[in-house]
Amino acid sequence: MEHSSVFGTLWAGLGLGAFYLALTWVNLLLGHFLTPLFLIPMTWLQDAVNAKKG
Repeated sequence: MEHSSVFGTLWAGLGLGAFYLALTWVNLLLGHFLTPLFLIPMTWLQDAVNAKKG
């Protein structure tokens, strides 16, 4: 029979909470910094297409 104390459960909970907080933070930063890298060239392409039409 295994025995885990309350402190072990709290320690694991804190570790998992920190992991998911860091994961969320990294995903927010990636979305914040990578989105312009795709949007800006897309606007250049749209301007080029609109210039050919006009």
